[in-house]
Amino acid sequence: MLAMPGSGGEIQLLVRAYQVRGHHIAKLDPLNLSEADLETLRPPEMDLKHYGFDENTDYDKEFSLGPGILPLFHTKDREKMKLREIIDACNRIYCGHIGLQYVHLPDRKECDWIRERVELPVPWSYSLEEKRMILDRLIWSDSFERFVASKHPNEKRFGLEGGESLIPGMKALIDRSVDAGVKSIVIGMPHRGRLNVLSNVVRKPMEAIFNEFAGSADASEDGGGDVKYHLGANYVRPTPSGKKVALSLVANPSHLEAEDPVVLGKTKALQHFDGEGSTDHAMGILLHGDAAFAGQGVVYETMGFHDLPHFGTGGTVHLVINNQIGFTTDPRQGRSTPYCTDIAKSIDAPIFHVNGDDVEAVTFVCQLAADWRAAFKKDVVVDIVCYRRHGHNETDQPSFTQPKMYQAIGKQPSTLKIYTDHLIKEGSFSEQEINNHKEWVWGMMEKAYEGSQHYNPTSREWLSSSWDGFPSPKELKENILEARPTGVERSVMNKIGETISGGWPENFEVHKNLGRILKTRGKTIAEDDQIDWSTAEALAFGSLLLEGNHVRVSGQDVERGTFSQRHAVLHDQNTNENYIPLSNLKPEGSDPVGPFTICNSSLSEFGALGFELGYSLVDPHLLTMWEAQFGDFANNAQCIIDQFICSGERKWLQRTGLVMSLPHGYDGQGPEHSSARIERFLQLCDDDPFKFPTPEKAQRIHQDCNMQLVYCTTPSNYFHVLRRQIHRDFRKPLIVFFSKSLLRHPLAKSSISEMEPGTFFIPLLPEPGFSGMVDNHQVKRHIFCSGQVYYTLVQEREKRNINNVAITRLEQLSPVPYYEIVKALETYPNSDVMYCQEEPINSGAYSYLAPRLENVMNQTENHAGKKVLYAGRPPYASVATGSKKIHKQEIQQFLDQAFNV
Repeated sequence: MLAMPGSGGEIQLLVRAYQVRGHHIAKLDPLNLSEADLETLRPPEMDLKHYGFDENTDYDKEFSLGPGILPLFHTKDREKMKLREIIDACNRIYCGHIGLQYVHLPDRKECDWIRERVELPVPWSYSLEEKRMILDRLIWSDSFERFVASKHPNEKRFGLEGGESLIPGMKALIDRSVDAGVKSIVIGMPHRGRLNVLSNVVRKPMEAIFNEFAGSADASEDGGGDVKYHLGANYVRPTPSGKKVALSLVANPSHLEAEDPVVLGKTKALQHFDGEGSTDHAMGILLHGDAAFAGQGVVYETMGFHDLPHFGTGGTVHLVINNQIGFTTDPRQGRSTPYCTDIAKSIDAPIFHVNGDDVEAVTFVCQLAADWRAAFKKDVVVDIVCYRRHGHNETDQPSFTQPKMYQAIGKQPSTLKIYTDHLIKEGSFSEQEINNHKEWVWGMMEKAYEGSQHYNPTSREWLSSSWDGFPSPKELKENILEARPTGVERSVMNKIGETISGGWPENFEVHKNLGRILKTRGKTIAEDDQIDWSTAEALAFGSLLLEGNHVRVSGQDVERGTFSQRHAVLHDQNTNENYIPLSNLKPEGSDPVGPFTICNSSLSEFGALGFELGYSLVDPHLLTMWEAQFGDFANNAQCIIDQFICSGERKWLQRTGLVMSLPHGYDGQGPEHSSARIERFLQLCDDDPFKFPTPEKAQRIHQDCNMQLVYCTTPSNYFHVLRRQIHRDFRKPLIVFFSKSLLRHPLAKSSISEMEPGTFFIPLLPEPGFSGMVDNHQVKRHIFCSGQVYYTLVQEREKRNINNVAITRLEQLSPVPYYEIVKALETYPNSDVMYCQEEPINSGAYSYLAPRLENVMNQTENHAGKKVLYAGRPPYASVATGSKKIHKQEIQQFLDQAFNV
């Protein structure tokens, strides 16, 4: 029905249609090839006829302004607007070079906040000085790509051509955020445009970047290195307002989006160490490609952290470099949703689409995103719709697969050309002024290029100041650092025991059964009576806290523990309130107690492990542990393990003391709850099985390795290996495999005396007293093993009344304790040597340890030339059987192998 002049119902619906649907017809694609939402039809709600209006007769009718009808246009002198004026205003606001998606937000205040900043009667604009700054930044962005192309035409650099407006937009985002109080920004991005961001945003010296192109840096000095478009950097730089900001661009692999959770974890740690725990002073910026943002599952995992306790960072700003293509894949093949950014609607984030060839519009939405994050501490997405002037890389021919797109790109003037023409036309600057500035920028690059030939890069460009005083990889290769004992005074352990066994408030109602368990733990500490696994862990955490270190433990169900073993968080049975005993330790004297964080994570492995890795990078004085619900599930995070944990130091000088805690052990629970894939982690260790270390190398073996793997059999060794992570002058990742069955095994207990001052982690454990009970020359078999199978072997040997088989535990699988093994072998000169494991022969540690054991054997007088025998399960594709009966049969079979001397 035709609206009468002055009535507003239909007009409200029309304006609402623009607010809801305007982005669908906004002029977002610089190439004008397609709509950014992949649709060609105009939404019917935006057609005047949909509301009964006639273009010929109703255009000049006036309608009252007010709620729902451009209320900010209402003034004392203007209470009404003609229909054509309302439509023109809505087209300008919602259908120009900016498309806004915000009506899906459930909070009315948030929607109104955005409306108040865009539904303005006078279009937003920039002053002459602001335009000068935008132009300067665009010239630097454009010139960098052209300069590098001119000097290295055949090099891959994954340039930003077609998306150069990212640089002015990103710098505006940072400037606005710093003005709002941000002091540190962690940035994650893929390879496209990375070198430009490093140079023009992070301010890495151009000499350093050009030096990398020349290939003159000696990567062997401080690590194996990586290609230049994967490297990160840390710099402190000023902003136009005179404030300073610390920028950290996280190194990334080519596995797109893999760095997303790492950035958030690092941001969270910066917020923690800020002292206030506030989200005001540190933030994350994530850059994405359109295909990866829509396609990679870790994007959703990472976004899921946004409002979780102990994971939320007060909002991340996402910048999507929307090239409208994924390598050679068209958008319609790469996503099932209208926009590549639709994933962000799952967390109620506003999405600002913008035409990448309108640099002022890009700057505006980036500033709007910064203001949003400052106001609401929530995620926001800026979708910069642009194009990729070259192929996937500069040597690729994109016309093979996208001929029409690249015909259009060939005719498309650069973003800089479009903007300079606009500035000249409006009279802001003359062509001569602009050319003079372009020449000056080019001259600065020439000067930097000349200086790059003598540039000497240092590790300082990659490292943050909190790691000052820790030796570089080069120094670790040259010096032997002292190994310190990790034992603790008995009085300290007693104090921790009192806290965990009854230190909760008087009116706090602990579950009756749990209270009994916790009191037993305190009693075992006080009476030195058989310390179990969980008690040893609490002693390790508590003692580190009392020394002022920060301890953070996360993972699925870690507060209680998958196997109901930890109980770090107590729940009042009447009120459901929480109490964390280790967070309430009383300090020793004036020394402050370090903060303790233990938190259940979302049901995520890739994202959660990446987050904890990022957290661990910020400061060496913290113990960060991620625990898998079952070790079997760690392979969901394989990318973080392969690309970051095992290789990050070699590639990027990225040091971490992260601990991965992985339940492992064959207990008859089937193929999904038995194996943490020990063999895969061992395969990632970078030692040479055929080189026997010199005594000097053996003293430095932990300094030189890329990571450490342990599978302990005693609570005391677990206690020491956790404390050892902090009580060293270097940091290495630690992979802890722990047995589920040993958590409560009657034989897997330790004495307090094994954790007192002067004690330390023991990488190889001979049997206590065995060599004194028998003639060592009469021992016919020497079995090496790791983990829970040791107790199975000991009990079976006793059952069979055998006394000529010795059993030695390798508590540390890698790096291999070569000299300790030599000593153990020489104890039994006439024995054969066997490695026994629960796992199939194509799993477990055997394939890794056999050549290394034989290497050691060849260093001895009595075992040279011998081969390592095997006892364990036969090859198996699915890790473990699901049949209890077969499980028991397999145990009996490998025990027969082991004791068939």
